[in-house]
Amino acid sequence: MMILFYAALALAALFAGLFAYTLRKVRRVEAALPPDGRFVDVPGARLHVVERGQGPALLLVHGLSGQLGNFGYGMIEPLARDFRVVAVDRPGSGYSVRTPGARADLAAQADVLAALIEKLGLQRPLVVGHSLGGAIALALAANHPDRVGGLALLAPLTHPAEAIPLVFRPLTLRRHWVRQFVAWTLAVPMSDLRRDEVLEIVFGPDSVPADFAMRGGGMLALRPSHFVAASEDLVAGAPSLAPLVARYAELQAPVSILFGREDRILDPAANGEAFVAKVPGATLTMVSGGHMLPITAPGTCVDFVRETAVRLRDAEVVNP
Repeated sequence: MMILFYAALALAALFAGLFAYTLRKVRRVEAALPPDGRFVDVPGARLHVVERGQGPALLLVHGLSGQLGNFGYGMIEPLARDFRVVAVDRPGSGYSVRTPGARADLAAQADVLAALIEKLGLQRPLVVGHSLGGAIALALAANHPDRVGGLALLAPLTHPAEAIPLVFRPLTLRRHWVRQFVAWTLAVPMSDLRRDEVLEIVFGPDSVPADFAMRGGGMLALRPSHFVAASEDLVAGAPSLAPLVARYAELQAPVSILFGREDRILDPAANGEAFVAKVPGATLTMVSGGHMLPITAPGTCVDFVRETAVRLRDAEVVNP
């Protein structure tokens, strides 16, 4: 009995230490990278958004375990010279908060974006979605066609994967209490230990910029709330993708896709070529690079968005 007692004490001390480590990390991260936008309340979430510039509207939607800083690294300011750019932390990511009990599937996140578009008075914006943000942008176009002018998708998730990428498998937790426990004990220390390994896979074969943690907001992922939200996104989003694929033929908004040929997270053939084969008029542009194009190739992404916006404008002139 004494052995079990001391073992329980040791385990409790271990988890208390992990909790303290996590809490200190959260305080340091949030002090270093405070919110730099404003907050907008919509059904299902309190959203942190950054707005820059004037002109036709762009709505930027980040991917799994990301935040709007992924676009702030090198895309927002150049685009803001000609557009009204709205970058949003998705519910639970960055500094946005998901309403307790709100769903995290693709349709629910699309509803949140539709409400944001209405609240900000965006006139049928061009929606720029990266990775999982691409799938959410597609759900937005399918479920709210009157709110979307077109889609410019960067390395988007468009089809169910045969297997979850190895770096995201720790997120496959289905019980809320398990997510919370892992988030406040193991997730942050393990992320610190595996940081270089994970980033090499996510960014590869491109190198990780030395200033990604601060300028790209990478440090914000080292918080329990971010881990919980990413887990909810993954578990709820995966099964809601197949029904969306069945509706691609209904899409009214024009879709353009940019993919890195060497993407290690999402297969360009399965998510790029397969999509344009299903959707008449959709375009696919392939470039050299990996998955994190908004950070490793921001200039290429900015040019791609600009070109997509020009095609969209020209199409509207021909078919007002």
